[in-house]
Amino acid sequence: MPDGKGGGEKTEKATPKKREDARKKGQVLKSTEVNTAVTMVAMFAALALFGGAIVSAVKEVLTRYFSTHLGDKLNEYTIPALINEAIRALFGALWPLLLTAVAVGVAINLVQVGFLFTAKTIRPKFSKINPLQGFKRIFSLRSLVELVKSVLKISVVGYVVYSEYMNRFGSFPNLMSYGVEAGGRAIFDMCMALALKASVALAAIGAADYMYQWYDYEKNLKMSKQEVKDEYKQIEGDPQIKGKIKQKQREISAMRMMQAVPEADVVITNPTHYAVALKYDDKVAAAPVVVAKGKDKLAEKIRDRAREATVEVVENKPIARALYLSAEVGQQIPEDLYQAVAEILAYVYNLRRS
Repeated sequence: MPDGKGGGEKTEKATPKKREDARKKGQVLKSTEVNTAVTMVAMFAALALFGGAIVSAVKEVLTRYFSTHLGDKLNEYTIPALINEAIRALFGALWPLLLTAVAVGVAINLVQVGFLFTAKTIRPKFSKINPLQGFKRIFSLRSLVELVKSVLKISVVGYVVYSEYMNRFGSFPNLMSYGVEAGGRAIFDMCMALALKASVALAAIGAADYMYQWYDYEKNLKMSKQEVKDEYKQIEGDPQIKGKIKQKQREISAMRMMQAVPEADVVITNPTHYAVALKYDDKVAAAPVVVAKGKDKLAEKIRDRAREATVEVVENKPIARALYLSAEVGQQIPEDLYQAVAEILAYVYNLRRS
């Protein structure tokens, strides 16, 4: 049904130009759930890889603190120093995780969107502060999908955490018999198993969200048939204007050819349908070059111009037709016509000498 703006129902796929224009406006295919899932997996992978080093660093900080400062008198001067020292030490231990999060976040955005910088998305728009438009966005289909997605995410992750907790509930009392290091390792292993299951759940949600984002993106970019026609006219130009341009180009080309006819050595004619003007200069080209050619009325003009400039006009129906069809203006004649054209040029040169 007509939508009043696009000139009809939007049933056509977006053209490359429409996609490029949308990209310049910041409208790209992107799923934040994929970003979350991939970043979470990368973070826990980095934690599994650098976990031992992080635990050792934290252990060293705590040992140094308790052995050095436990007996000291705490006051407003020593407490800030202790906090600063602990922050620096923890940051030094956690930098692999922070660097992994930044690197993966940038990489996954580049994979989904590519390199893109546009200021159009941050330009102030009245529609963003318009209450009516705000209510429409709140109760739109996209808002409903985002709400369902958030509830689903909380439910799935909550279920994964709860089920993992219940499965390991019986082993919690045994932790009391472990030492500090063994107990910490056991808790760390539990957290990693829980993180792995939560990451798998988020990855599944991310994959489903990406498919929805792709569907919604393609749907919003669809065009009506009238929009496709209008875009084609905009790119290719109006047919009438395009025809006038081509006509003007033909006139300019014909004018240039007319100016080149007096420099030709011979004009070969059909005699009425075709006319081809040739020029041979062994210092410039290895074979005669077509400097002008025409059909019907243009051929007549070439013949008249040649007679005015006293250029020899030779009638040879098959050669004239063959030259017209096989060689463009500015090109050398084909090799299979060398012999025939050479005989015509020899005839012309003999006429000039006599």
